[in-house]
Amino acid sequence: MTKTSPKYWLAKSEATCYSIDDLKKDKTTCWDGIRNYQARNFMRDEMKVGDLVLFYHSNAEPPGVAGVAKVVKEAYPDHTQFDPEEQHYDPKSKPDNPAWLMVDLGFVEKFKNLVSLEDLRSRKELADMLVLRKGQRLSLMPVEEKHFELVRQMGSQR
Repeated sequence: MTKTSPKYWLAKSEATCYSIDDLKKDKTTCWDGIRNYQARNFMRDEMKVGDLVLFYHSNAEPPGVAGVAKVVKEAYPDHTQFDPEEQHYDPKSKPDNPAWLMVDLGFVEKFKNLVSLEDLRSRKELADMLVLRKGQRLSLMPVEEKHFELVRQMGSQR
């Protein structure tokens, strides 16, 4: 059995909902509430334990990458889809055939400096990152290793 290299991801969270500081305090969390089939398929088919994740604060001033997390548990059914009291309840999803999945993320590091969306856009080397594409709404997306490393470097500078 050969060990594959980790993959790299970007996961968005509203900072007022769940921030990098929350993850640092909690150490691990389930990444629930994903209700997009493409993002679900990334979790189901591609995310593996050890993969690294850029933790992006969306709907913030300014939005940007606040740190790094890692996948600590692979995809499993998202419990919020079955609970009518939950914001992400899905009455069409059934426990014997769940539509939605989640992974568990663990804290790796908080950046010294937030790498803002403006900072990302200012670097021509990052121009083809998915998060920078017009109309990109996915809350979870793949990231190339070279982009991951550059963003990580940017977050540790200044």
